[in-house]
Amino acid sequence: MRATYIYGAGDIRVEDAPDPRILRPTDAIVRVTRACICGSDLHPYHSMPASDQGATIGHEFIGVIEETGADVATLKVGDFVIAPFAWSDGTCPFCREGLQTSCEHGGFWNMPRLQVGGAQAEAVRVPLADGTLVKVPGPVSPDLYPSLLSLSDVYGTGWHAAVRAGITDGSTVTVIGDGAVGLLAVLSASQLGAEQIILMGRHQSRTDLGRKFGATDVVAERGEEGIERVRELTGGYGTRAVLEAVGHMPAYEQALGVVRPGGVISRVGVPQYESAPVGFGSLFGKNVTLTGGPAPVRAYIEHLLPAVLDGTVNPGEVFDRTVDLEHTPDGYRAMDERSALKVMVTP
Repeated sequence: MRATYIYGAGDIRVEDAPDPRILRPTDAIVRVTRACICGSDLHPYHSMPASDQGATIGHEFIGVIEETGADVATLKVGDFVIAPFAWSDGTCPFCREGLQTSCEHGGFWNMPRLQVGGAQAEAVRVPLADGTLVKVPGPVSPDLYPSLLSLSDVYGTGWHAAVRAGITDGSTVTVIGDGAVGLLAVLSASQLGAEQIILMGRHQSRTDLGRKFGATDVVAERGEEGIERVRELTGGYGTRAVLEAVGHMPAYEQALGVVRPGGVISRVGVPQYESAPVGFGSLFGKNVTLTGGPAPVRAYIEHLLPAVLDGTVNPGEVFDRTVDLEHTPDGYRAMDERSALKVMVTP
């Protein structure tokens, strides 16, 4: 089969790779229908040291089950499935609590030691298939592929940010970041009943989509100027919830500046720093809660899926470019150059 590898910063290649095979009776092989490039894939694209061997990449995919192990009980060949960005058994204490990203027996795609490859490929071996994969009922229209694919990560991650922040009817919210996760955090906050949603972003095509998803205000300014603008929009106080969907220190500093005393900062942007201020002058003094983390999207897919299937929401609008698998390197360049918001990959 063909699969995508990263050999270092800026070095993405599509190469021949061994076909995945069943190694354990709880495995399934999924033929990939759609995959995509995530904003977090750009972190190694920017910083990975050069390697002679390369590593598989990609963690979001949907597809059709091609083969199952003998112990797979809830899925069969031909089922159309959504694969969360983490695999999990569905039975351990953390899975039962809805925290599948901490599964005792699970893991993440691109674990060569366990012979688990990446999603930007023609097929993927899925460990613990019963616990991991979510079957999509009925005939699946290709028109739904983008929105179904968003459930594998970015929609669930935006939802996680909003849920962890405790957003309910009447909430005031600031969303930092106009990438796919930030925009779907806007959508999620709107679905949960937020009254005011301020989107901090400076790319108009993206913030226009944010308004469509439910943003009531857009703040293009950054740093202290942006913080002051948010405060102007909130009577000088800031918002009770801040959803940080970037992962860089300036975004965290903006979150500190716009959160209201007694509020919540929910971080789902993968932090590109080792430590962050949490002392009296940042969180403690204002009684601010810091939450968030890797989204257990498996816990949310079945809740979010019906509205996708009936067209109530269209989170797939975050995909604004499609490439075939052989041109995946072009997709990385487009996202790195900000000429694409999120790139979908077809086999």
